[in-house]
Amino acid sequence: MPHFRWLLSIAPNGGETVYLVPDNFGRNGSDWCEADLERAVEIVIQDLLAGEYRKPIRVVAFNPAERWSEDVSEDIAREIQRRCNLQLSDVPSYLREFVDRYSPQDLQQFSLRLV
Repeated sequence: MPHFRWLLSIAPNGGETVYLVPDNFGRNGSDWCEADLERAVEIVIQDLLAGEYRKPIRVVAFNPAERWSEDVSEDIAREIQRRCNLQLSDVPSYLREFVDRYSPQDLQQFSLRLV
């Protein structure tokens, strides 16, 4: 009787780019959270701003069809800082460490509101 060996893949079949966010749970360790594949970058940013991650460590993008991966933490941190600046609000406290680690200091300062 032949034995078939099934290999399951966690990678998507299409050419989608997948975004993973390792989240730090303190004494409980870390976990990699995957974002929805549709509009993945926007979903990651929205989820970060909404507090879906406790203490994000970094954001990694990969595309198995194109055979590449990249740490996109700096891009995500810059975008979070930019959005907070546009809303004239502070970066949420749960994202402060992430943004401080990856966002250049010149973006973290914004102008005072003119009244």
